[in-house]
Amino acid sequence: MPEQPDVTVYVEHIASRTVGHTLERVRFASPFVLRTAVPPIREAEGKKVVGVRRLAKRIIIALEAELFIVIHLMVAGRFRFLEPGAKIPGKLGLAAFDFDTGSLILTEASTKKRASIHLVKGDAALADFDRGGIEPLDVPFEEFAEALKAENHTLKRALTDQTILSGIGNAYSDEILHRAHLSPLKQTRALSDDEMRRLYESTHAVLVEWIDRLRKEYANAFPEGVTAFREEMAVHGRYGKPCPVCGTKIQRIVYADNETNYCPDCQTEGRLLADRSLSRLLGKDWPRTMEELEEKRPAVQRKANPERSTKVKKTPGPSAAAAPPADSAQATEKADAPKKAPEPKKTKKAAGKTQQPPR
Repeated sequence: MPEQPDVTVYVEHIASRTVGHTLERVRFASPFVLRTAVPPIREAEGKKVVGVRRLAKRIIIALEAELFIVIHLMVAGRFRFLEPGAKIPGKLGLAAFDFDTGSLILTEASTKKRASIHLVKGDAALADFDRGGIEPLDVPFEEFAEALKAENHTLKRALTDQTILSGIGNAYSDEILHRAHLSPLKQTRALSDDEMRRLYESTHAVLVEWIDRLRKEYANAFPEGVTAFREEMAVHGRYGKPCPVCGTKIQRIVYADNETNYCPDCQTEGRLLADRSLSRLLGKDWPRTMEELEEKRPAVQRKANPERSTKVKKTPGPSAAAAPPADSAQATEKADAPKKAPEPKKTKKAAGKTQQPPR
């Protein structure tokens, strides 16, 4: 899922190509992507773009007459900017926004079809899309700490919950926690002042670093290679690879459709964290999917710390950069751990009869 650094760079490139230009036409290859249009989408045509900005992970295209196009890419949505009137790709294409400078194409490489477009009128209607999380780069330490400790959550949940912090998802939360040397399962209210300060500074450092990296990478071209897996990342998407800091093999927590990567030596004092058993221990406080945290706020349930005390061994020798896994759109951020085959049911005998298993 594109997160704050990715969306920031998207916004900058879209703005440089569309602000001051007229939206000539909107085309749809898949009608489901337009979730709401009040007023009708055709009223957006013929209007000039007056601004492009980010709202958490959403891209807001502001038009004349107080119209706003709100686009959420979710996990597999991506943008392309092609020649004016370019054909919408048949398999992945969802919609096109035509300008005299080119066509902004929205694609989604997933069968789940979670990406969305809304057209709304007025600031009040736009405010409905604001989940309320603070912008981590815009607030002082005290406000950051207050937001995280308002409720007791695991750090992974707190960083990715858009009602707490805005714009951070699965990938950059892994990187932030690794930089801060904190366990993803540590509770927010259990953080010491020093740990909270490390988390605040690491959040700033990671987000700013990646915004700068992406700006340089796409300085001369539209960002079409946005991915959640990058070679330069320390832990995210690097399960089984050596930690770039200490050489310990990167581990993972697999729960539902979500995977968290961490270094046991740097983050959990050498302890391996429980994997599938987390469903019993964490309940609704652990993100099953990033979509779940985007769509609604799970109920708060305070749970005990489920960390194990199993020691892991370091991988000797210096670390090497590992190639990221393919950015498969249909399996982005999804666990690939093998599942156990179900055990055959035993037959029961009663009154001389054998009960056959159901077909």
